[in-house]
Formats: sequence, structure tokens, C-alpha cells
Amino acid sequence: MVYSFQLWRHPNIHYREAVQRLSRCELFCMLRSLSIETVIRQDTVGAAFFLTFECRPLSDGELAFLAGHSCIALMAEKQDDLLRPLPVSPSFYLPEELPEVLKYKGKTNPTLMRMMFNTALSLTPFVRQDAPVTVLDPLCGRGTGLFCALLSGANAVGLDLDGKDLKEASDYFSRFLKLNRLKHTFSPVSETVRGRPVSGRVFRFAASKEAFSRGDVRFLSFFEGDTALASSLLKKQKAHLLLADLPYGVQHAPQSGPKPESFEALLTRSLPAWRAALHPGGALALSFNDLTFKRCRLRSLLADHGFSPVDLPECLNLSHDVEQAVHRDLIFATLPII
Repeated sequence: MVYSFQLWRHPNIHYREAVQRLSRCELFCMLRSLSIETVIRQDTVGAAFFLTFECRPLSDGELAFLAGHSCIALMAEKQDDLLRPLPVSPSFYLPEELPEVLKYKGKTNPTLMRMMFNTALSLTPFVRQDAPVTVLDPLCGRGTGLFCALLSGANAVGLDLDGKDLKEASDYFSRFLKLNRLKHTFSPVSETVRGRPVSGRVFRFAASKEAFSRGDVRFLSFFEGDTALASSLLKKQKAHLLLADLPYGVQHAPQSGPKPESFEALLTRSLPAWRAALHPGGALALSFNDLTFKRCRLRSLLADHGFSPVDLPECLNLSHDVEQAVHRDLIFATLPII
């Protein structure tokens, strides 16, 4: 059977070509998690972009899973030159606007973060488990990546040095829960990690009052502290995925406390903690500016610290321009099960 999925037409003309490659990588990994190996071609019909592939008939559950793709606007079966739309739409755990509403300069692209989540999850054995996965963003800023994870029903943990950013993210999420009348609790927390006080904010919530009453809840935690504390903070419940949009080194450089540091130094001291914070079999997805840090060096550092970089051809040609000083690339890696 031939399927053809139309992609959203991204408003940034410069970014549209990159969206096709990113979406193809995401779809390839999602299909691969369903034990489907196929060739995906990029088609254009008028001004619309499609990803087209041939495989066995997909079940309703498989189509629902694929509907969670970050950029699919329409799912259809293709018969000759005709498209038969499939009555499938994505199902989000929380209202879809969650990662979109909070606006600020330098905001991470929510569509990109959803792509990173779907691709990384599809590379793990946790992709089809019933229990919610936990996502860690150890450089979370104002939480766009965390909010994207919550859409899919995941738990999320964010860590950042900027208390002001964390407060803004926390206040926004609190307003969001109240506006949408979602049953929840909020608790400020304080922990001592390696002799340092770490303050945090923890939300527990559910998609409905009934779910909350029966204990079917999710959590979102924000912690103010250095990224290298990640493993100590998650020692009780490790993450299944780690997603991070690394500092681009243009307006924002990596930080070690109040002092700037090199990308090499940041990753060298952080990767052991990030590795220890992940479940065996988990996956990591990083976006970065390859004008300030090269992919080959990042790949080498990941391998040196026990990760297995993903070298599938579909996951390699993902670099794209963002602005004059930012040429963004993505890298995925898994943590072997020993």
C-alpha cells in the first residue's frame, strides 16, 4: 500500500526545505520503530510538500502513532494519482497551544523540539510502552522542549541556571493549567546536591479530573542549578530521553556558574552526568550551531562518554540555516543496554 503524508507549509520560506529533510528523518525513525523499513520520497504537488512511501497496510493504532509526527497536516492513501484522506488526527495529552503561547527572543522552535522528541523516542525500546516516559532537558531555558514533551503525555524535568527564565516558565504553566481548568498540584521543593542548595518547582497534573482522582497523573519539574547536577537530581527516577538545544554561542555562550565556558568544557563535564541520568536503552537528541561546534567533535565526545551516535543516513543530512550566525544541526545517540 502507498501512503502519502502532506507536511505543514512552514511560514519561514528559508526553513521549508529543511523541514522536508527533518520530517523525513522523523518519519523514517517512527516507521522503523514499527518494524517497517522503506524508502521515503519527497514529492511536491502544487505548493504542497508530501512524504510518500510504500509498506504493508497500517493498523489504526499505527496510523494514530504516526499522526503524532511534528509536521503532518494530512494523511492519505495514494491510488494512482489520487489521494484518499485518512480520518486520523493527532491526539495530544494537553491542549496543543502549550509550547506556542509563551513568546520570547531566542525561543527554541517547538516544531523542531517535537521532531527531536519523536525521533529520539523512536530509537528506544520505550516507544511503545504504555507507561509515560520521562524527558530531561538539562538546559531548558523557558521550557519549550519540556512543554513539547508534555503534549505527548510524557513526564518532564528541566534544569537551568537562569532562575528568572525558570520562574517565567513556571508561572506560565501555572496560568495555563488554571485557564484550561486542569486538576493539578504545585509544590516548591529544595534539595541539597553535592553540598549545594537546589530549588525547584514541581507540578502534578492530569488531562481530566477523573484521571487525577485515579492517580493517572504526569509531572513537570523545574530545577535551578548547573546541568552537571542532572544525574543527582534524577537518581530516584531516571529519564528515558534527553533533549537539549545547546547554546548557539552567538548571544548566549555556555555557562559554568556565572562564568562563560567553551562548548568543549561544557560537554566534557556534563556528558557523564547526562549519561548517568538516562535509563539504559534511552536516547539523546541535541541541536547545536555547527559554526561554533563541529558535528565530528560532538560525535566523538558522545562516543567517548558511552553513547552510541546514530549514523542512519536519514539522520545525518539535517543541517540548515537559521540566521546569519547560526547554522543548526542535529545529532542523535542511544545509551546501550549493558
